[in-house]
Amino acid sequence: MKPIIYQLFPRTFTNYNETRLRNGSREENGCGKFEYINEKALKSIRDLGATHIWYTGVIRHATAERNNASITKGKAGSPYAITDYYDVDPDLAVDEKKRMTEYANLIRRTHTAGLKVVMDFVPNHVSREYHSLRKPKGVVDLGATDNPEWAFSPLNNFYYLPGQDFAPQFETDYTESPARATGNDCFSAHPSKGDWYETVKLNYGVHYMGGGEKQFNPIPDTWYKMRDILHFWCKKGVDAFRVDMAEMVPVEFFRWVITSTRTLFPSIQFIGECYQPNKYREYLAAGFDYLYDKVGMYDYLRGVTSKNWPVAGITGQWQAVEDIRDRMVYFLENHDEQRIASGFFCGSGHCAEPAMIVAATLGTNPVLVYAGQELGETGMDAEGFSGMDGRTSIFDYWGIRSLQAWANHGKFDGKMLNEEQKDLRLFYQRLLCIARDNKAVAEGLMYDLEYAQTEHFNKHEQYAYIRKKDDEILLFVLNFDDRAVEVDVQIPPQAFAYLEQAEWPHAKAVDLLTGTEYPQLSLTSHAPVHVSLQAWKGVILRIKKTPAKRDKKGN
Repeated sequence: MKPIIYQLFPRTFTNYNETRLRNGSREENGCGKFEYINEKALKSIRDLGATHIWYTGVIRHATAERNNASITKGKAGSPYAITDYYDVDPDLAVDEKKRMTEYANLIRRTHTAGLKVVMDFVPNHVSREYHSLRKPKGVVDLGATDNPEWAFSPLNNFYYLPGQDFAPQFETDYTESPARATGNDCFSAHPSKGDWYETVKLNYGVHYMGGGEKQFNPIPDTWYKMRDILHFWCKKGVDAFRVDMAEMVPVEFFRWVITSTRTLFPSIQFIGECYQPNKYREYLAAGFDYLYDKVGMYDYLRGVTSKNWPVAGITGQWQAVEDIRDRMVYFLENHDEQRIASGFFCGSGHCAEPAMIVAATLGTNPVLVYAGQELGETGMDAEGFSGMDGRTSIFDYWGIRSLQAWANHGKFDGKMLNEEQKDLRLFYQRLLCIARDNKAVAEGLMYDLEYAQTEHFNKHEQYAYIRKKDDEILLFVLNFDDRAVEVDVQIPPQAFAYLEQAEWPHAKAVDLLTGTEYPQLSLTSHAPVHVSLQAWKGVILRIKKTPAKRDKKGN
């Protein structure tokens, strides 16, 4: 089964408060809860086509209320400024004292719904105010045994700047002496607003200020501490980890820790955030199951959709990682990226339908959908710390209109959605269920038809490919133009040879997205398949062989 990952942010996902006060507090603007992600919500997500849910921002992190507000981003804080790896965010619990139980119940409900749980693992940095109060007995806290007089030592968990006090380039009443290196590899006591100033870099034995020397023997202390954290959450029933900024942590650590973790938890999976293609293969070799394909396929599909890049260039993106394509995660949205329907992307969720078909069906690799994407969420709110930037804020308490309409105060029946939202969600549901359940998409071969197209096919605006598994044949034809077109799709002899597929002079098809029937077509190398395409739409034609017509004499 092809992995379909649905990413949701519990803080906003089930927040039904409609106040939406700029820079509002939790009490003013509300906050979603683990308990509100009920059986109806999970069934709806499963019915949408998902196989996994990535619960983003679960681990306890710094907030303006609980921590020093002058080094906290927004009232709600960054979910990646972890203050306790062994705890979950109290904001997400109905009863803060029972928050671990409430999270355990959410994991159980998710599994009962037939979905797997993905959790963040943030190995590169922690909050400047990290201090675990819920660590298991015998666990030594990060930094507890560090010698801050050493700028670097593999025995330390942090990097220090001896003799320098923390003095960022903005006003703060937070003190730190000596200063520690900031999370984005800023080895200065004076980080700017553009740095990850609310975090400190973890030390895995790489001496960055000493030419990048690696001191891994004996194994650095941080490796053991982070391994124990992973094992802690594995025991809670987590099925996979989305590893934040994996490329900023030495690959040798992952090779060691993934091997160690799978010795006890053989089925655990790791999904890495990595933006450097030259590192893809070494991180996959270290044990990662999947990596983001952001700088390749995401960037190009966005360019095709919103910047009029030539559609034929999609071919080069999958070819660049052809040997590892089944291990690249495709997506058009996540919490870091601008919303498709925002004024910064293309202004309408419907305009990305052909790009989403590519992301969901071009290969057997996973596809990720961000909560609200299927509803055309615009992300055009100025929430507070996060301005009107086309993103849904991860730093503020906020209620998202589209998700509130779908949730309908916990019923998750979509009755409050408008017709445009309903139509877009139906498209996503049909597409993702095809991607998840159709064997040609989930397991089959893909042959890119773009190079073979000639007349009556504009390779700047249209794209075509074919997928096959056993007797299941699907033809994908996509239109990235803002006008309706008639196209002829050529299927070359090489495609039939590669797919080990006989030519069918007599065939029929049905579009799996709309149910439209094509009662007569020819699946051969000498006769093109004629398709009518609406603006910013695509078809997924399931092709079946039909008997040849006989004349009145039976010939």
